[in-house]
Amino acid sequence: MNDDESPIALPAHVAGSGALDRLVDTARDYARAAASENTLKAYGKDWAHFARWCRMKGAEPLPPSPELIGLYLADLASPAGKAPALSVSTIERRLSGLGWNYAQRGFALDRKNRHIATVLAGIKRKHARPPVQKEAILRDDILAMVATLPYNLRGLRDRAILLLGYAGGLRRSEIVSLDLHKDDTPDSGGWIEIMDAGALLTLNAKTGWREVEVGRGSSDQTCPVHALEHWLHFAKIDFGPLFVRTSRDGKTALEARLSDKHVARLIKQSVLDAGIRADLSEKDRLALFSGHSLRAGLASSAEVDERYVQKQLGHASAEMTRRYQRRRDRFRVNLTKAAGL
Repeated sequence: MNDDESPIALPAHVAGSGALDRLVDTARDYARAAASENTLKAYGKDWAHFARWCRMKGAEPLPPSPELIGLYLADLASPAGKAPALSVSTIERRLSGLGWNYAQRGFALDRKNRHIATVLAGIKRKHARPPVQKEAILRDDILAMVATLPYNLRGLRDRAILLLGYAGGLRRSEIVSLDLHKDDTPDSGGWIEIMDAGALLTLNAKTGWREVEVGRGSSDQTCPVHALEHWLHFAKIDFGPLFVRTSRDGKTALEARLSDKHVARLIKQSVLDAGIRADLSEKDRLALFSGHSLRAGLASSAEVDERYVQKQLGHASAEMTRRYQRRRDRFRVNLTKAAGL
């Protein structure tokens, strides 16, 4: 949706002025900030796919029709042509995208309408599968991955990314959105404060603002804070994004913020280079690991009370944290015996 289609505008009966036009632009900026850039891109693709589907069926996407959307969801789950059926989670995401797009156009989409709710419930009942979990990167894995990196500037940066992401249980978007100081850049997702005992990260994450404490490690070779200090020193970064691109030769730090896609590529490549899960084919290994592998690794490796892991990951419930714990002792509490059996 471009500015011409934006719902943020002056009322028709109010005359424009320099001050009011400026406020319209400011309000549009705030509206764009309501969701992440990746989410907005996904929602845009969701709308484009639905609008094209409507045209092919001889229908119009506006105004919202619960009956038409119910048919659309059914087609996503069981397409008549060669297109692959979408997973339940993707269909739900598509529906959320449609709801957001309708709201931007001044319409309300009632997801509880029977034409939508019952079709979606049937899709879930018939097609839902347990979530596919990414492999956790454990302690020995992360050390092996870090050992594959060179000691040039690019290697120092990537070493800090892996260790900080692992110790902080960070999402890849959270890693690259960090600035060195508060309010360094308009697109900042948080900032970092380095102390004697470790680093304090203040993050504007999916669940709101939260603080993440990353303590210093037992040795310089494995310490995420030491790796970060090394990167900042040799990259000569004293302002702006924490992790930036480097020149082609890897010797000079540039100003542009690193993309979260780099973190995904870094994890996959270093997994291959370190020989992790060498019993599998390269294709399977690449599919098995992702940015979430760092978060799952922390949750699975940290031998501490579960509530501390939950806080570090920013989860609202302990149940969500348990989904990340690949080596959890599931029968530590035996309610059968506790009930007297």
